[in-house]
Amino acid sequence: MTDHCCTKAPDQAMRIAESARLWFETPPGQQLLRQEQQALEEALQRCFGSYLVHCGPFAGVPLQAQKIKRCVRLGAPMDGVEIHCDEQAWPIGEHAADVVVLQHALDFCTSPHGLLREAARSVRPGGHLLILGVNPWSLWGARHLTARDGFRQARCIRASRVGDWLNLLGFALENRRFGCYCPPLSSSDWQARLARLDRLGNRLQAPAGGFYLLMARKLMIGLRPLRQQRRERMGKLLPMPVAKVSRRNAE
Repeated sequence: MTDHCCTKAPDQAMRIAESARLWFETPPGQQLLRQEQQALEEALQRCFGSYLVHCGPFAGVPLQAQKIKRCVRLGAPMDGVEIHCDEQAWPIGEHAADVVVLQHALDFCTSPHGLLREAARSVRPGGHLLILGVNPWSLWGARHLTARDGFRQARCIRASRVGDWLNLLGFALENRRFGCYCPPLSSSDWQARLARLDRLGNRLQAPAGGFYLLMARKLMIGLRPLRQQRRERMGKLLPMPVAKVSRRNAE
């Protein structure tokens, strides 16, 4: 019975990842990824190091960052993924990555808490964790409620809730931004006509964009021995003055 339970979770994760991959190949899915690409490129300009790990349930090439030497993708087996692994068992050592990017990985997984813990474990102290997710308080979140395709399985976790999880895992939130203010459309012509909504929304940064991007840094916590307080030498004790009481006053 234990073996059956262990194999059931990976099979379910594979089905979720495959349905998400098919949805991201549709025009609305491609629309969302295009908008996120620009936001990611701007955020990665603040990151540097040797290794970046990218995890997301869609096919494509790994991210490219100018200040990072090596970028790899891991996750379910699909085009562009170099390391195939379970969502809660990354073959990466602790503190091995300078940057980890979870692009809709929390939206399409069996255990967001388990996946986030695994990603947090892989980030070195001082490194960055970038999370992109579908904003439930947007037209995209409303579209998720009525979807009949793979987008229906998106969890659409609130940005504030993910921020609380990051705080518990020892991360400090440095930046939060929203994007993709154009509604999910299948027509490329209508996407081009409503492109001004994206420009206006990106300028105002209203919390109604289709996706959110959280950028958090892993805190470096070190233990320092407490400095002992220096004791001052005490002087000689002097007798406390006591008032004299005469027998006449006492009577």
